[in-house]
Amino acid sequence: MSRRAIVALALGLCAWPLSTGAQQPEKVERIGILSDTASPSTPFEPIIAQALRDLGWVEGRNLVIERRYAETKKYEILPSLAAELVGLQPDVIVAIGTPAAQAAKGATQTIPIVFARSADPVGFGLVASLARPGGNVTGVSIQVVDIIAKRLQLLSIAVPEARRVGVLWSPDPTAAPHLSEIERAARSLNLELVPKSVSGPDDFEPALRAIVDQRAGALIVVPGILFGEHTKALVDLTVKARLPTMFDQRAQVRMGGLMSYDPSFPDMYRRAAVYVDKILKGAKPADIPVEQPTKFELVINLKTAKALGLTIPQSASIE
Repeated sequence: MSRRAIVALALGLCAWPLSTGAQQPEKVERIGILSDTASPSTPFEPIIAQALRDLGWVEGRNLVIERRYAETKKYEILPSLAAELVGLQPDVIVAIGTPAAQAAKGATQTIPIVFARSADPVGFGLVASLARPGGNVTGVSIQVVDIIAKRLQLLSIAVPEARRVGVLWSPDPTAAPHLSEIERAARSLNLELVPKSVSGPDDFEPALRAIVDQRAGALIVVPGILFGEHTKALVDLTVKARLPTMFDQRAQVRMGGLMSYDPSFPDMYRRAAVYVDKILKGAKPADIPVEQPTKFELVINLKTAKALGLTIPQSASIE
């Protein structure tokens, strides 16, 4: 055998795999999570993590998760947190809440972004339309602007004698469209509103006292991070004031509040994980329509209703 043939044979043996059964290392994907609050009233991360595991994505095996959470109402730090995440070059950013989604979009026009708990993604400029998001952003809309009118309607059915309704709200970036929709719905229901703004938990009691003094017979609470952070204090004060109150989350009803009506948050977070899975497998955000919630929950605390002397009519359960 010539020297050239021997060299060629040796090179061929070196190129042959040591074991035909050897497997290539599993590719590790990286996602970033950006949230507009450090302690959300509905814990989203365990739900998203479990949904990702169900889809085959396991942190520590084929997935790395980078987390950046803002403190309550400190939206001004979200752009810097988003920039940190973008610097890590994740494959997808999951943005929880409208302010977080806006910060993520402002930080990158190329990295895919999946939002959840966004009140009005078109109105806040996250997507061009629900059907055709365009750009690098898509996700699951909470649609609270659309359903807050339904909350007011259900409250008026449950407390038909209340022709004046208090509105408790906190001045955060998502409040304005909610208030506009409540005003529109109140006109159609022939209700008079008594709106009160609060900036912190110390404002709750005087605001509720003013609402009662102005003869409001019921109360609707506009969704806001402040109320999620101080749920127990707020609920206790509405019970003390004997104000039949419509909240936005079932946790507030479990604590003694009268009613809540909202999309299922756990279902929404699971759907966000499905979007992440699609993008990690090659789908483009621009081609994935924004999903609207399909599962809603009306929750009524019958013990509270009895204490308030209310008989909840069957029509209050209208979907």
